[in-house]
Amino acid sequence: MKRFENKVVIVTGAGSGIGAATVRRFAAEGAKVVLAGRTREKLESVAAQLPKEKYLVRVADVSDYDQVEGLVRATIDKFSRLDVMVNNAGVASEGRATEDSVDAWHKVISIDLDGVFHGARAALPHLIKTKGCIVNTASVSGLGADWNMSFYNTAKGGVVNLTRSLALDYGRDGVRINSVCPSLTRTDLTTDMFKDEALIAKFRERIALGRTAEPEDIADVIAFLASEDARFITGVNLPVDGGLSASNGQPPQ
Repeated sequence: MKRFENKVVIVTGAGSGIGAATVRRFAAEGAKVVLAGRTREKLESVAAQLPKEKYLVRVADVSDYDQVEGLVRATIDKFSRLDVMVNNAGVASEGRATEDSVDAWHKVISIDLDGVFHGARAALPHLIKTKGCIVNTASVSGLGADWNMSFYNTAKGGVVNLTRSLALDYGRDGVRINSVCPSLTRTDLTTDMFKDEALIAKFRERIALGRTAEPEDIADVIAFLASEDARFITGVNLPVDGGLSASNGQPPQ
């Protein structure tokens, strides 16, 4: 299946986890992929698996609009078009609002929320030309709150409503804008959590399918939302959570 033959896709946070899996999925379906992130070595490692003529590596900090604008400009310079923008880069911080630092607040908001806005703003003029689409990585933590994660919850909640707002504003231009909302996924960001077997057991207990997610579980849905198969879907924040959000919160019996 080559749904993205001759299409150009930017993926931020492409050096590991969901971003890397998303790069591989789009490339497998024929896309030319631009890998963006803050660490060139990680990006090059992922890109090494791809045909040389079908990728571009670009170091960029999504919290800096000028760098994101430069990323999009470099994409157009190399491939002459942009069809899909995947705003995936993210960080997290844990702690109560009076205990975690103000600097941590600004870091999470600047990457997780500002970064999505920057990517959308820079990409939209080009996506209007190609009738392309945006897929954001939000989270089930943007649909409901977690204990000790108020910074992350706020940023991802912002992504959820930004997704809806942009979908309304740009739908008549032919641009679809959606997000995926993963539950706990095995990535570099969650390495320490997966070392805590008791904690992971609690997560599995709450997830209907009985397991946590792998990056490919999320990447496959990102590719679906970006494809013509989802041509009448926009403004949707799609839980990719194994049934976690189907529950009202009561424990299983």
